[in-house]
Amino acid sequence: MEEKVSVITPLYNGKDFIEKTIQSVQAQTYGNWEMLVIDDGSTDGGNQIVGSYAEADQRIRLLKNTTNQGVAFSRNHGLAETTGRYVAFLDSDDIWKPEKLQRQLEFMKNTKAAFSFTSCDVIDEEGKIAAPIRDVPEEISYEKLLLGNPIPCLTVMADLTAIPREQLKMPRIPHEDYATWLSVAKEGYAMKGFPENLGSYRVKKHSLSGNKLQTIGWQWNIYRKQEKLPLWKAAYCLVCYGVQGIKKRRKC
Repeated sequence: MEEKVSVITPLYNGKDFIEKTIQSVQAQTYGNWEMLVIDDGSTDGGNQIVGSYAEADQRIRLLKNTTNQGVAFSRNHGLAETTGRYVAFLDSDDIWKPEKLQRQLEFMKNTKAAFSFTSCDVIDEEGKIAAPIRDVPEEISYEKLLLGNPIPCLTVMADLTAIPREQLKMPRIPHEDYATWLSVAKEGYAMKGFPENLGSYRVKKHSLSGNKLQTIGWQWNIYRKQEKLPLWKAAYCLVCYGVQGIKKRRKC
């Protein structure tokens, strides 16, 4: 029997893109999945759109936070409610290629991977390609991950029989996904990259990460407060992270 994949999708005022996101999951060639959409206090009617899909497709579940709590809390809420062996993350404005789940599961079984991530492309608000495909390494260690984050959240899949749910809980800080990947890598889990383009990351004009100085502060906080790196190493990692960011922007 095919193992179930639990898809976690946080939602906050995402009515413009949530239908495309849901439809990309429904279009999967692999059918044994559940999609947990966690409404984080939406006021634009996006939750009502999800509700209509949930009524028509029992694999889709709409969960609600009592108040607006942020993306990390929402993902953790969904993680606690999963019933599948595997967990995957998909934000409410990103989309998957139809073969994403099937191809990635085959890769994980063939390589006996507990944690995997794939390449993806970058699209704009209209769904047009905005940047070349983001390639991924075959594997990444904790030390390499400190120097930059090549792991797109929308491509991550983890085996919950190998990695405990608690290990995947995200801290309520900016760059929460990157902080989580560091935590997983630090525990020694092999993090394997699958070099196939299986998703589309949507870049919006006014994204949170647009303020570069603010982003630097978030990154420094992870290095010093979460990872507790010595000053010299945190500074070195921050420079490397910045160089990688410049290279990405040049490709856009």
